Amino acid sequence: MTPPDAGVESIAKAVSVVIPTLNEAATIGAVLAEIPRAFAGDLIVADGGSRDGTREVAAAAGARVIEAGRGYGRACAAGAAAARPESRVIVFLDGDGADRADLIDAVAGPVLAKEKDFVLASRTRGRREPGSMIWHQVLAGRLAGLGIGALTGVSYSDMCAFRAIDRAALARLELREMTYGWNIEMQMQAARAGLRITEVPLPYRCRAGGASKVAGSLGGTLRAGGRIVTTFLRVATGPAPRR
Repeated sequence: MTPPDAGVESIAKAVSVVIPTLNEAATIGAVLAEIPRAFAGDLIVADGGSRDGTREVAAAAGARVIEAGRGYGRACAAGAAAARPESRVIVFLDGDGADRADLIDAVAGPVLAKEKDFVLASRTRGRREPGSMIWHQVLAGRLAGLGIGALTGVSYSDMCAFRAIDRAALARLELREMTYGWNIEMQMQAARAGLRITEVPLPYRCRAGGASKVAGSLGGTLRAGGRIVTTFLRVATGPAPRR
């Protein structure tokens, strides 16, 4: 958790929060409002071409909105690149209201305290609202964790988007995946780079509005699954990042 002597102003200067969006007008305002004031110093909404007013709602709620182009990973990368120079911790979370943004200290705190380099929320180890995850999402996270564990010795229980990472460590990972393989590439490369990693069980909700781009359709699920498998194979056979 955040050190007890860390003030609101110092935390706000040290953390940038990146939220990739695509047509999340119904939820993004509440997501931004839920982020505690101490962590709301640099809120970046990286938009992938929304047509429903997401950008306007986010800007009205106090976020910096950037045009990121299509692709989940591309939005995350663009958001991280847009973080203020003084930020040393980057937090990622989704804009659909499922992640508990009010619990951001649980993922950002250990990185701020320099106890960990990379912290992930685990939906599968936390308390989930009924219907918040489909069975194949749970299975995919467990299979990915087993595969990464066999390759690196570091096992994960989930591929949750809610995560915090030291900015310098993120740069060392040199992530290339610009679509739905971004999360698994980060987890694999973090393990291969020897980062200090931990998962924290956190509650997970059903999305607050709109339709999921992945679990909301069979096509979305298959496309995301294909990118995750392709990314796993590429990273597994490629060079490890520098330590």
